[in-house]
Amino acid sequence: MKAASHPRQAERLEALYSYDILDTPREKDFDDIVKLASELCGTKYSVINLIDADRQWFKAETGFGIDETPLDTSICSHVILDHEFVEIQDTLDDTRTADNPLCSGVSGFRFYAGAQLRTENGLPLGTLCILDEKPKTLTETQKEVLRLLAHQIMKQLELRRTLKFQTVLQQEIVHRISNSLQTISSLINLRKRHGSSETHAALTDIGDRISIVAMLNEELSSFNNLKHIDMQRYLRRVVTLLEGNAPDNVALELNCDEARFTSSQAAAVAMIVNEFVTNSLKYAFPANKHGRIWIFLSMHKDNSDSATCTLTLRDNGIGNAASHAETQASGTGWGKRIIEGTAEQLQAISEWLINNDGYQLTITFQPDR
Repeated sequence: MKAASHPRQAERLEALYSYDILDTPREKDFDDIVKLASELCGTKYSVINLIDADRQWFKAETGFGIDETPLDTSICSHVILDHEFVEIQDTLDDTRTADNPLCSGVSGFRFYAGAQLRTENGLPLGTLCILDEKPKTLTETQKEVLRLLAHQIMKQLELRRTLKFQTVLQQEIVHRISNSLQTISSLINLRKRHGSSETHAALTDIGDRISIVAMLNEELSSFNNLKHIDMQRYLRRVVTLLEGNAPDNVALELNCDEARFTSSQAAAVAMIVNEFVTNSLKYAFPANKHGRIWIFLSMHKDNSDSATCTLTLRDNGIGNAASHAETQASGTGWGKRIIEGTAEQLQAISEWLINNDGYQLTITFQPDR
């Protein structure tokens, strides 16, 4: 007997499609679940079965060797109309399955048990089911195992959908930020055409900084987990970007301990590194003076297991003269002001050391957990 459609069929199908799971490749996480279900319940067949509009599709199966069947012979399409768990000890004695061609003959299914795969608002997407060629009765423990495994399947599906949504949202945010920065850059370029030479220089400096912010934003967006940014990897990317603007006479050197920061703290550190390096490249090495810029990020743990981060930036340029040159060029010392403002966001202690042998900045703060 073919099952009727679910009373909330349209809503149920919309929920199923939202997981974007149909027709995806086999995955070990789900394959392991069906193998475990068969072994614990002593059955030949086990399936993670999703009920589509006109078929039942198998995300994972053991014993079948196929990935879908029509709904006409689907036992699971009956189960999603029933209780959360259904056991049919002998399919030939149940009106739902007695005339099902899959249940007749020597190799027909004589036993079936299925636990619904239900969304948080109670919509059944399909089942985790087990089948065998002989009538059977499950123990209460085996029934509970099937329910728990079905629950784990739904947790997997929910987690994957959440991660996908976060990725899409992250990409949309990055796209909007990039568009906003591009709009600002365009307005700056228009304003530069009609300003004085001093205005032109200041706007050029601002435009360059906006371009760098856009690039840092793009680099940060490439990380899948924005809650825990791998700082070794991120700072290597930032330094690579900065090396693209560095002249041949200046080398950049990075030393970074293993650390993971939140995206906001990672972005702040990158901004400070960018401003320091950019200023050094502009003002610390005049007349093709050869030199080096060092970037150190070190982590220190105390007895309470909390950590302190020390970011040390240093160059061997012309020191005091470079500081004066930046102030003269921008009129305000933009780079230093941006660094100090960003350090405040980190609630950091900053210390400048400036002499004739170069520039050094030390920033100390506690990373968020």
